Amino acid sequence: MAVMTSATGLPYGRPLTADDLDAIPDDGHRYELLDGSLLVTPAPGWGHQEGLYTLYWLLRAACPRGLRVIGAPFAVRLAPETELQPDILVARYEDLTPRNLPVSPLLVVEVRSPSTGAIDLTLKKAAYERFRVPSYWVLDPDPEKPALAVFELTAGHRYAEVAKVVGEETFVAERPFSVAVRPADLVTGLRPDG
Repeated sequence: MAVMTSATGLPYGRPLTADDLDAIPDDGHRYELLDGSLLVTPAPGWGHQEGLYTLYWLLRAACPRGLRVIGAPFAVRLAPETELQPDILVARYEDLTPRNLPVSPLLVVEVRSPSTGAIDLTLKKAAYERFRVPSYWVLDPDPEKPALAVFELTAGHRYAEVAKVVGEETFVAERPFSVAVRPADLVTGLRPDG
């Protein structure tokens, strides 16, 4: 992931806002804003997509009424200068608008790739913590050693890592709803016999 300071059609000399993102043409990249700085992500690879959609369907199947599971791209507008597009989010139905989610989701999932791994565990994690997203998961879809790191907000509004499961280990989530996740199951499609 690269951080850019300008792009065609964007204003110069001030932090960008979520409204400025409308000026960017659709070119296959994901554009996000974090505190007025533009984050640009290239198209994801196969491992990323396999992990993302397998987890998406697992979450969707377990999702109770009143909540919705949405996959990227879908904007989460946390502030005028911060609009992120998590790989997966869970939100209350009544909080959603046709264009975006204008409040913090209940769960955000980011799927690591070589170009996003450091950003997911630093800048985005800090932003989701600051905007009080209750649960934040980071999936590493490495076919040899898939892993899921789970962070939840504490009473002091700081993230604590409450679980890290690898391979065949199972994480049973209670927030925002009950679901069992085994990282190995999320990447079976990356193997010839999967």
